[in-house]
Amino acid sequence: MKQIRLLYVILAVMLLASVGPLIFYASKTMEINGRALETNEILLQNTITRSIAEEISIYRETFNQMLNNMDGMLNARADLVKGQNQFQNPQLRSMLEQVVGSSTQVIYATMLDAQGKGIQAGNYNIESDLFLVRTLERGFTAAQQRRQFQSDPVIVNRGQELFPAMLVSRPIIRDDQFQGMTAVVLNLQFLVDRLRTSSTSGLHAFIVDNTGRLVLTPNVQDQSVGQSMESSPIVQMFLSWKGNVKGAETSEFNLEENSEAVPMVGTYWPVQSVGWAVIAQKKRDDAYSSVREVISATTSWAVVALLMCIGLSYGLSLWVVRPIRVLTNASRAIAQGDFTKRIELRNRTEIGEMAATFNHMTADLELYVDRLKTSAEQNRQLFMESIRMIAAAVDEKDPYTHGHSERVSRYSVLIARHIGMPEDEVDRVRISALLHDIGKIGIEDKILKKPGMLTPDEFAIMKQHPQKGAAIANRVAQLREMVPGIELHHEWLDGRGYPYGLKGNDIPIMACIISVADTFDAMTTHRPYQTAMEPSVAIEYIRSCAGQKFNADATAALEAVYGSGLLKVQRAAALV
Repeated sequence: MKQIRLLYVILAVMLLASVGPLIFYASKTMEINGRALETNEILLQNTITRSIAEEISIYRETFNQMLNNMDGMLNARADLVKGQNQFQNPQLRSMLEQVVGSSTQVIYATMLDAQGKGIQAGNYNIESDLFLVRTLERGFTAAQQRRQFQSDPVIVNRGQELFPAMLVSRPIIRDDQFQGMTAVVLNLQFLVDRLRTSSTSGLHAFIVDNTGRLVLTPNVQDQSVGQSMESSPIVQMFLSWKGNVKGAETSEFNLEENSEAVPMVGTYWPVQSVGWAVIAQKKRDDAYSSVREVISATTSWAVVALLMCIGLSYGLSLWVVRPIRVLTNASRAIAQGDFTKRIELRNRTEIGEMAATFNHMTADLELYVDRLKTSAEQNRQLFMESIRMIAAAVDEKDPYTHGHSERVSRYSVLIARHIGMPEDEVDRVRISALLHDIGKIGIEDKILKKPGMLTPDEFAIMKQHPQKGAAIANRVAQLREMVPGIELHHEWLDGRGYPYGLKGNDIPIMACIISVADTFDAMTTHRPYQTAMEPSVAIEYIRSCAGQKFNADATAALEAVYGSGLLKVQRAAALV
């Protein structure tokens, strides 16, 4: 078989371990950030249109309240509106001027009697604006019909100042008789300014009415108020509701500009109280430009990181492989019987320590190896047989637990090896599992051998056996490393175990392994309180409690070794 160089194996593994996750992370980052930025653009448009719509509603309510105040003022001072010139009283004019002065948005206010005569106040000469005069006449006609009136915005030129304005009027009704009209002319420049501050970074915000005509725009000189905006698909979406708009909507669409279809993203937010809608639209390229920037930046940095990973992986692979190659050559020489071989290797890691130990070993190996092996094996056998004898003595106290400790030890070893524990750790698991119930020596036989369910008091005594076992094992220096498995094999991950109620990672893996093996054996053997279950049923129960009672890795390992046939359950004389 052709030999594969370890350098290539390590390099391939390191590249897969670093580059693979890097590429996956980069792609997911671009995808997630792209969606987040697109969502942010939609949220921005929704926020802008909603805030402007709310401002319009608030001002609408404010101006309605102003008309209410004017109407209430007339009611409160009925003595001022008597006689032929009922709306000519100087005190009434003074009160009207106070109303106008209370708001910077009101440039003109008037109170007219049933013949269209009355008083006015404000800093704008409406008679000089023929269009506003006609609008006021329309408002008066509506008042005669007992209707409130709201005009479309018109452009007002006051000296060097150009701004949009709107007339709002209300009839004066007394004793079910038409007595006149109150009206105010509102300066809408504050809405123009609000639209202008919102129209940044390629975003265009404007307001349309329920017929699709332009009401307000950020720049009244560039676009004519009153022109149709039905060519915009987002405006068409608003108009499609025919005045029964249920809520805001954001959509992507194409807008015709100079015979070209320009991809756009837009939002409309209705202002129900005035029948308008605040529109915000932006070119899709501008709206999602940050998405492209994120993708570009992520890709660039990913390429840089990829090149760095390749370089570092190659250098690290060489650094790891070189001392291994030296150790391999020396090991090959010793395998051929050359115990004089020494390793010249300067390395401050575990490999360097291994080389030093290797050199020392080669000096003494020939003299001691056979004697150490023999002695070690004898001591190990004596130790293990002693442990098994103690475990068997504990199991013999209860006829239902005959062989229990030996089986739990065998299952625990299989689980530990499948998890990948080192062999010395596996050995500790084996011994700890054999002695996991040694504490039952200190439990009275009447409780231990009771054929039925234990009472709460009896169970409380029984729950002392892990601590009793730990106290026994702690007296033997060679068994102290096995104490965690003996003392904590009844702890559960969710903290409902005993004796200490430990949780999660506070429970050593040794105890977790023995807990799974102990439960599996208890469920698959006959007990006074239960009939032995099928192994598959027991495994299914243990798996259902993984992450709550039992360690997930140990549970998966139990299922794997059972499925592979390595773990065989013995009941009576039959093998299952």
